[in-house]
Amino acid sequence: MKSAASHYRILSGDDVRDDALVQLLGALKARGYRFVTPTPATHGRVLSRPDRKLAKDIRDVLGWSLPFEPAVVDAELRGWLEKGEATERLPSGLCRRRYRVSWCRGDLFLHSAYPTIADDAVFFGPDSYRFADMIARELATRPMARGHIVDVGGGAGAGGMVAAHLAPGCDVTITDINPAALRLARINARAAGVPIQTVLGETLSAIERPIDLAIANPPYIVDPAGREYRDGGGMHGGAIAVTMAGMALERLAPAGRVLLYTGSAIVDGGEDQLRMALTELAERHRCSFDYREIDPDVFGEELDTRPYHDVERIAVVSAIFARSG
Repeated sequence: MKSAASHYRILSGDDVRDDALVQLLGALKARGYRFVTPTPATHGRVLSRPDRKLAKDIRDVLGWSLPFEPAVVDAELRGWLEKGEATERLPSGLCRRRYRVSWCRGDLFLHSAYPTIADDAVFFGPDSYRFADMIARELATRPMARGHIVDVGGGAGAGGMVAAHLAPGCDVTITDINPAALRLARINARAAGVPIQTVLGETLSAIERPIDLAIANPPYIVDPAGREYRDGGGMHGGAIAVTMAGMALERLAPAGRVLLYTGSAIVDGGEDQLRMALTELAERHRCSFDYREIDPDVFGEELDTRPYHDVERIAVVSAIFARSG
């Protein structure tokens, strides 16, 4: 895939759809809208309840992704949704939303509506919240007054935006292989009032400056459909994390850091193959290395599938690499 850069811009009106979605997020924030996205399994369970067939309010529309009668949404919000082409009319006369809007650490984020089955789906969920908290803790411990922060595979932009808020003197770049994700990241950043740069590409070759802080929340589940936003590749889903960490370490400035949030499949006998691979990376690049389990058991339903026949559990982990000055 060829790399191409596109830059944050001030609200200008030259893209009516994007501008309308920025206004939508602003209106929702002013009204105190708040929806926390659960796992897909939890989302599905909630929607299976008998009283969850039609939306009753804006959280049902933009949070729970329920079909709705147009009158459920007031005129102002309906106007922004229509201008942003965020809804579509069904043959039944009901409307269906194209996006969800979720709250995280004071900001609102547009991302794909449930269910996230499209090839270019933009995912947001519990990992996004844990990733954001990890970045906040690290920047509270080691603040940055200046420098270059890169969110590798940043999706809807949660990690990069948290970093931008906490290190306002730094330049922030968000990369991804999905143009739809970078579009939403730019909209989310504009609505939050934080400047970012976005870069489309599988590698960091389009980024010229050294990286002072790289952050990454790569997919870590083996996806039978091979969807890029979810499939972590080999090593039971850990391969993409190793690749991303390696790319970032190659571009790391003196005294730079890499913050990796991901999942590791612990195989029978308790072996953590991801930890071993990342430890080797740290040694090769002469970095200090801190590796911790954040949650010892997530996505347990995956153990019922063939790719995980030899896995005991899937753990959420943090890995922090630090290069000496």
